[in-house]
Amino acid sequence: MIERLDILAIGAHPDDVEIGAAGSLLKAAKQGKRVGILDLTYAELSSNGDVSRRQQEAAAADRLMGIANRTNLGLPDRGLEGVREEAIRQVVRIIRQTRPALVLAPYMHDRHPDHESVSRIVREAIFNAGIRKYEAEEAGAAYRPDRFCYYFINSTVTPVFFVDISDVYQEKMNVLRCYRSQFEREENTVATPLNNGYLEAVEYRERLFGQQAGVDFAEGFVNASPLVFSQL
Repeated sequence: MIERLDILAIGAHPDDVEIGAAGSLLKAAKQGKRVGILDLTYAELSSNGDVSRRQQEAAAADRLMGIANRTNLGLPDRGLEGVREEAIRQVVRIIRQTRPALVLAPYMHDRHPDHESVSRIVREAIFNAGIRKYEAEEAGAAYRPDRFCYYFINSTVTPVFFVDISDVYQEKMNVLRCYRSQFEREENTVATPLNNGYLEAVEYRERLFGQQAGVDFAEGFVNASPLVFSQL
């Protein structure tokens, strides 16, 4: 049984959550909140690196962020739509087990289809998690988090709110640098958007959000449509 969490951040691949929300999660962990990450796939189809190395990189990132628990559902990379109902059931199970006050998921529009799939899967899972008769015996007692918000990976809109990460910005970048297989050009790697100035683009985005928020660096978030209902 996974212990309860204050925040559950969900992504398709190891590094998704870190790109969009590592600074906010760092701050939350420093404040004593229990933060967990749920990856739906092992990113086994990534152009560079392999599953074993990606898991080692994720573990290193977790240590820097102070993550209380990280879980991977092992669903197929680039195949989430084919296992959509199973993915929803498994996310419901994790939400009911951990009972987080806040759930984070990728913004619903992104150049990577897996990110968009996760956004839709999590939205449905949050709704289903509060239905008392949905998977009642298998997934545990009904529960819905207080808040559900989107973080940004590859695309942005004007955020609804910002988190000032100025004091942990360099720590966030160190977290992202744990994923050397993705963000650095090493021997025998192929060129991808991630190792062609991607970290610089993240810095530009966080600096831009910071200007909009009146601070040095910030992460931006969008509230999902209201999903706080009484349990059915």
